[in-house]
Formats: sequence, C-alpha cells, structure tokens
Amino acid sequence: MKKQIHIFILLVLLTNAVFAQDPSFSQFFASPLTLNPALTGKFDGDLRVAGNYRNQWPTVNNAYITSTVSVDFPILQNKLAEGDRWGLGFMAMTDKTANGILTSNYAALSTAYHKTVDENGLHAISVGFQGTYANRTLDGPRLHFVDGLQIDGTWLPSASEPVNLQVVTASYFNMNAGILYNGSLNGDNEIYFGVAMYNINQPHASFLGADDITIPTRLTVHGGGYFPSASTGQTWYVSALYNHQATASEFVFGGALELNASSEENKIVNIYFGSWIRLSNVNDALIPYVGMDYGSFNLGISYDTNVSAFKVASQSQGGIEVSLIYIFKKSVDGGQDKVKCPRF
Repeated sequence: MKKQIHIFILLVLLTNAVFAQDPSFSQFFASPLTLNPALTGKFDGDLRVAGNYRNQWPTVNNAYITSTVSVDFPILQNKLAEGDRWGLGFMAMTDKTANGILTSNYAALSTAYHKTVDENGLHAISVGFQGTYANRTLDGPRLHFVDGLQIDGTWLPSASEPVNLQVVTASYFNMNAGILYNGSLNGDNEIYFGVAMYNINQPHASFLGADDITIPTRLTVHGGGYFPSASTGQTWYVSALYNHQATASEFVFGGALELNASSEENKIVNIYFGSWIRLSNVNDALIPYVGMDYGSFNLGISYDTNVSAFKVASQSQGGIEVSLIYIFKKSVDGGQDKVKCPRF
C-alpha cells in the first residue's frame, strides 16, 4: 500500500509539472535571469556568472531536482548615455521530475536596457526581453497507471495509455518580458519593484501528436530593498515574490541581516542570516537562509521546511538549495560610476 501511495503522489506531481508550473527557486533573488528578464546586466561589474541547485522533496523519490547556470554582462558601455546600461545574458536550466521520469531542458537568451531617470543616477527603469527554447522528455515505460496494477502488486504496461510504451519528447519556444524600477532614497539604501510575464505566447507542447498541452502564462511580481545602518554597520535586506500560473500561485516573503566579518577595507567578507516564508495553494514552507560574500563570490544556502499537510508525504523534508554568484570587475577602485542594483 505504501508503494502505491508513493506512485500516486508521483503521478500527481508529474501532472502538475506538465500542465502547470515552471521550475522555480526559493532563493529567487539569486537567480536573476529566471526571476525577471529586466535584471539582465543589472549588477555592479563587468561579468556575472550565477549557478543554482535545488533538490525538493527528496524522500518522495526525488520529486524535483532543478539546476541552472547563467552568464550576463553589459555591452556597448562607452557608447550609451551616461548612467545607462545595456545587458545581454544567456541561461541554461534542467529540471528532473519524479526521479527523472520527466526531464525538461531550457536554453534562453535575454537582453535588457537600463535607463536612469534622474541627474544623480539614483533612479532607473529597466525593460527586458527573453526568448527560451524548451525540450521535454517523458520516460513512458517508467510510468505506472491503475489499469496496469496486478493482484500480486506488480505492474504491467497500461492497455489504455500508449505513452506507457515509449519515450517521447516535446519542444517549444516561448517569449518572456519584464520591467523593473530601482531607486535610492538617500544614496545609501535601495528599493526595487519588478513585474515579469513568462510564456507570453502560451506555446503548445505535444508528446504524442494527438495531445495538445498549452503552457500557461506565468505572472511574476517581486520587490524589496536594503537598508544600511550607519550606527551599527549592519544592513537589513527584505524581499518578496508573487507567482501565479494557471491554478498555481505562491507568495514568498522574508529578509536577511548582513554582518561585516572583515576589518580590512579592501577585503570583502560579509555573512548573512535570514529566513523567508512561502505560502501557496500546494504547500507552505519556512525557509531559513545563510549566505556569505567573499571577495567577488556570493554563496547562499537555504532549506525548505514543510509546515503544511504535505509534510506527512515528504517526511517533513523539504528541499536543500544552493546558489553561487561570481561578479568580475575590470577595476576594483572605480573607473566608472557604481551601478545601483537590486540585491535580495
């Protein structure tokens, strides 16, 4: 019976993955090109490389394992108006559902233009676009359907589901776009607010030719800011995210405290402690987070702790997530105006 329950859960998860949700990260702030195309090239430096890994509900037969890597950078820096920036970026992502029964691979190209709207360069509007090629593979022989269940507990291929006899693929192209505002109230702090739309063209994906699956549009709304304290030398970061796609929705909010761990001015070492909370129509989670800046690197580690009824199936194990960002700067002492950009 326990095995049958696990199989049922897997089928529910698989159906949800095919028809509803795009892959996502709890550390949404550490995956810029999956959060909002308008974040492309929006950082203080000359090259940014970001990588993310997430293993969600591993006790449910590795329900979701998602990995992504992205590279973005500014272009034509000496040919744009002062304070403006134009970014170009590339992103690759793979998502394995139900222990790899469904594998989705994505390759994306994005661009964004960042326009300052005041003389001091403290406020900017960014507009970004992204095109993504997606390929999905469904390992039909590894699926279990009710009409294949035998009295002795073994499984035979389904007589009513032809996908149960073959490995099938589906490919499609989608368009994404976003807009972002970021600004400072006093030159030290920073606030931002963004809106993005994914799968704008609602592409169709067919595994067998006869089926016609529409990938629904996803709305993403996000915002946050950071607020340093001159008296303590500490900085508070806050952020929030809202996603809505088909019948699925989620709201994530929280923050982190930055502590400076280095007394040397030219050696950046910061430690972060914080937590986020996820509320959704599927599951709820508490997400403790620790992070560290070391020179040009930023490392983040978080863990989804289930607090919903689904913790019975997941055995209270949510998901480990790791992010790593590297920012390269040609000049560490200036040479150009520092770019005000969102963090967390």
